[in-house]
Amino acid sequence: MNADEGRAESKTELPNKSLLLAVCAAGIGGTFQYGYNISVINAPTAYVQDFINQTWSKRYQTQISDDGLTLLWSTIVSIFTLGGLTGAMIGGTLSVRVGRKGTLLTNNIFAFLAALLMGLSYPTGLFELLIIGRFISGLNAGISICVQPLYLGEIAPTSLRGAMGMGTSIFITGGIFTGQVIGLRELLGKEEYWPILLSTTCIPAFLQLLILPWFPESPRYLLIDKGDEEGCKKALKQLHGIADCDGEREDIEKERNNLSGLQAKKPWELFADRSLRWQVLTIILLNAAQQLNGINAIYFYAGYVFKQSGIPTDKIPYATVGTGACECITALTCGMLIDCLGRKVLIMGGYTLMAICCILFTLTLTFQEASPVVPYLSMVCVFAFILSFGLGPGGVTNILTTELFTQNSRPAAYMLAGSVNWSSFFFIGLVFPFIVLGLKQYCFLVFLVICCLVIIYIFLVVPETKNKTFLEIQNEFQSSKKRQIGCSDGAGTILLSTSI
Repeated sequence: MNADEGRAESKTELPNKSLLLAVCAAGIGGTFQYGYNISVINAPTAYVQDFINQTWSKRYQTQISDDGLTLLWSTIVSIFTLGGLTGAMIGGTLSVRVGRKGTLLTNNIFAFLAALLMGLSYPTGLFELLIIGRFISGLNAGISICVQPLYLGEIAPTSLRGAMGMGTSIFITGGIFTGQVIGLRELLGKEEYWPILLSTTCIPAFLQLLILPWFPESPRYLLIDKGDEEGCKKALKQLHGIADCDGEREDIEKERNNLSGLQAKKPWELFADRSLRWQVLTIILLNAAQQLNGINAIYFYAGYVFKQSGIPTDKIPYATVGTGACECITALTCGMLIDCLGRKVLIMGGYTLMAICCILFTLTLTFQEASPVVPYLSMVCVFAFILSFGLGPGGVTNILTTELFTQNSRPAAYMLAGSVNWSSFFFIGLVFPFIVLGLKQYCFLVFLVICCLVIIYIFLVVPETKNKTFLEIQNEFQSSKKRQIGCSDGAGTILLSTSI
């Protein structure tokens, strides 16, 4: 029996109840907000545009031009990504200064402020408040998507780190699904309710402030960053139970000794550290691919496919809710499978299935009019693509960002990963309409190439991290480089390095 198998067998199969509740407390006011704010803005599109038009007419005694209205609306929607980028750039620094839990709690200030501004936009007649509110809600989301995975990855035992880390993806998809449901006409999707709908972002923030204070700070942060041995011991007992805390404490102690005297790295310092070059390249590519792999294109085409399949226009929002439900199901499924199958199998399998769906979707869109059956095949491709994304790339990417780095470089890695993710999100939102306009259904061939390149990179470079401590993962990268060096210069610069 090797060390990994022994560790896996020594751990309990089910997480401590306190650990599960801590994950839920972090998620409800964390990445849930990210998913919720992405989807909730879609339902009141027409109503907000009417509000802008009416406000403009009262203010300037003239109708706003179509181009002006489109510009203002696109600003309201897209400025969320700029807020997210800003949040990702400061999230790691905050997590070092006030702690992982402290940052999550403090971050709720932005959620309350955003809800207040967007709720006041209608009664005050100031559509500018929507722009500011969306930017602040993006700031909240950027911080949470940077810090929540950090917190979850550090509070989980090694054998359950994958399943607990999937809480990030589960709450994102749960937020998307909830936003879609709340935006239905039967709930808050009517015209008179849209200011209330946009203000509901304060509810998850309130719930987190109510629940999260009952749970401890990250044990790794307490011991490695703050030197609080007693606090770390209490946190481990609460989160893992008395029987299982000793082994985790030993792992944390080993990491602290290994990092003795080292300060938390800044994002730009990661590029200067040769020992981290492949880890840094990996998170940059995987986070960029998470936005550029075609998932946004699928959602863009979903409405068209549903309409072609004969679904009445007024029923399409319900079909869209089905896509959100699909993501939730796959996130939960991935959470159950990740510590059995491993990270590498799931993320490569997800991208492989997405590549196949790109081919099939291109064919079904090309021959949409050939047979009454083809639109239904397109609908199957939509759901299959979403399922494939949720099964691998949607969930595993954040977990790998946690696992490929040790304590002193992990916050900086999340700042870098978050910046790449949000920049790619903004880029695809800006460029994607032109790709569709120029290539039409053949745009999925571009995403096919991206998926295939990512599969090759993961196969050649990314190691399996299941049931391994952070130090073991780092050592595997280093030993793999030494084994695979084809040639190096006199200073030791590695010129050829692969890690399988």
